[in-house]
Amino acid sequence: MNDHPKLHKALHSVHLWGMAVGLVISGDYFGWNFGWANANFWEFGFAIIWIALFYVMFALCFTELAASIPQAGGPSAYAKRALGDTFGFYTGYLVLVEFLLAPPAIASALGGYIHFLFPIVPSFYAGIGMFILLLMINLTGIKQTARFELFVTFIAVIGLLFYLGLLYPYTSFERIPSFPSLNSISFSSVFISIPFAIWFFLAVEGVALAAEEVKNPEKDIPKGYIAGIFTLLCLAGMIYVFTASVSNTEEIAKIEYPLSYVLNSLYGFESIWPILFTFIGLFGLVASLFGIILGNSRLLYAMSKERYLPMYLSKLTKGSLVPQNAVLTGGIFGILCMVFLDTAELITISALGACGMYLLSLVSYMVLRKKEPNLDRPYKAPLYPTLPIIAIVFGLLAFGSVFYAEPNLTIGVFLVGIVLGIGYKWSQTPG
Repeated sequence: MNDHPKLHKALHSVHLWGMAVGLVISGDYFGWNFGWANANFWEFGFAIIWIALFYVMFALCFTELAASIPQAGGPSAYAKRALGDTFGFYTGYLVLVEFLLAPPAIASALGGYIHFLFPIVPSFYAGIGMFILLLMINLTGIKQTARFELFVTFIAVIGLLFYLGLLYPYTSFERIPSFPSLNSISFSSVFISIPFAIWFFLAVEGVALAAEEVKNPEKDIPKGYIAGIFTLLCLAGMIYVFTASVSNTEEIAKIEYPLSYVLNSLYGFESIWPILFTFIGLFGLVASLFGIILGNSRLLYAMSKERYLPMYLSKLTKGSLVPQNAVLTGGIFGILCMVFLDTAELITISALGACGMYLLSLVSYMVLRKKEPNLDRPYKAPLYPTLPIIAIVFGLLAFGSVFYAEPNLTIGVFLVGIVLGIGYKWSQTPG
């Protein structure tokens, strides 16, 4: 008899929509604009369209996996079932790279937005303070966590719609360059801007990490996840085009609070509108930071249960049944990353982990279709095997772009993974 306590089943499709959008929505508020430092409007636009198509294809396949195997380990659990322990470990490691490196990037931007509102407050300390506050809220329990995430996600979406409304009187699509000829496009610029296009959608797959806490995973996961993906596609397209129609793209390419900066340039420093938007915008960053803290803690918990990581990470608190050690360990690591890496580097490394995980998840999906044809699949992705094959090709190009953008950091991430993998295999050897 297994007396190990289990996570609460308390989530419905609306909570999963809130998680899917909330995990990612900070990518509309900051980070994507760094792509304009490497590419012009159309070059970066092609990268975004490329990545959007990839995420739609990936989402369809990933939804089938999440609904069929509703485990907190998400991609790690799928890879272990399809490809064995070693691939389960490395898939989990890549998700950890994504989910442990994204929070410090978001916290840095959150600090920047707070500094914009209150210049007397240093952005670095504001970011760390908010990081710690959200860690504490994550310790209260999944019901409270999901409700808070849903609330801040709604506010964050309203904030983006408010931003678009404020831009409308100044919108001039004549600012957008005419469609270029193929000869004038720098494909290396398209390639190197892909990591920042990924930031528009990064971490949406984190919905699967809460699968064990969903009341009806067969129905709720497909509904919540796919609705979240299409919400994000609409928001990303509108934010990208409308921002370019009112501002100089090169001017905002390296700013951690680009939307507030744009409104300031339009309405002036004395206007209430940029300040009001920035206050609302804080909810977008809070939604993503809060949701990804939830995701990485559940991943640490699940990998600990599978003995990929130390067992203390899978201990649950009494009453609230929260993996407290996993929440705090992920938070401490994130704060250390804020100290040693800048925001663009954090985004790139996080995108690297995501791309690696996407590829292994797609391979796992195809293997499970062959290996377990009778697996109960409440939802089936269309166009098999064409869809996952095209998605894998798109994913390989995205992965290559991240390596091209930051080769030294990429090699470092892989070296750490190899060392951890050897340590894991050694720890599993009898005697």
